[in-house]
Amino acid sequence: MSQFIDYFCARMEKNRSGRQRQEIHSCPELMDCIQQVGFLPLLESGIQGFSAEAAMAEECRFTQFDDGTWEWPLWQWKGPVVTEGNCVYGKFFAGKAGFISRAWWPDFYNWRHSKNPPLEEGSIEETILMTLREHGSMITRELRAACGFTGPKMRGKFDAYITRLQMGCHMITEDFVYPQDKHGREYGFGWSLLTTPEQLLGRQACQCERTPEDSYQRMADHLAHLLPDATEKQINRLLF
Repeated sequence: MSQFIDYFCARMEKNRSGRQRQEIHSCPELMDCIQQVGFLPLLESGIQGFSAEAAMAEECRFTQFDDGTWEWPLWQWKGPVVTEGNCVYGKFFAGKAGFISRAWWPDFYNWRHSKNPPLEEGSIEETILMTLREHGSMITRELRAACGFTGPKMRGKFDAYITRLQMGCHMITEDFVYPQDKHGREYGFGWSLLTTPEQLLGRQACQCERTPEDSYQRMADHLAHLLPDATEKQINRLLF
């Protein structure tokens, strides 16, 4: 596991003394870790050990049972983390999902908006975003149908647009919605309930007094300190 755990999670800070490194065992511990580190990819990030998955204790990792069922605490926790953890969730890191604390969100939003110019009028991305704004929030499959992506192979094309909109901080995940079986039990991996950051957080939470370049430098310096073994290219890949 990367040294970012050692720097910012007090429960793990004794690792350098040679004692056994502690790991994340619960949803509250994951929420605390996100607040400490500021940026945390959900799964593999391209920087060894820098993900929520890598920080999990062994008993909290994905487990497949003989009957085909599975258990994955990290996946089950992501909903409560998004709704209660004072953070923002979306596909922010090279098209992959992750968490950003609200304290760091204004800088991230500021930088990403500067790298992604306003959506072209009449473009597919603008149509998708306008549809979402009209409804406030929608699960992915409902938004896809409302935008007419209903034909063969349309799901993959639509998901690519959604990823680009999230990378540009135009769209985030508000929560996760799960189908239920005949007994009322939730199952499956769930659907993202999408919204805009302005709708969920308010416009004030998306404003930053710094220039985009200053926001970028502030984040890059933070990640360089957090991940001393990461290269500049790896850090840039997370932020661009």
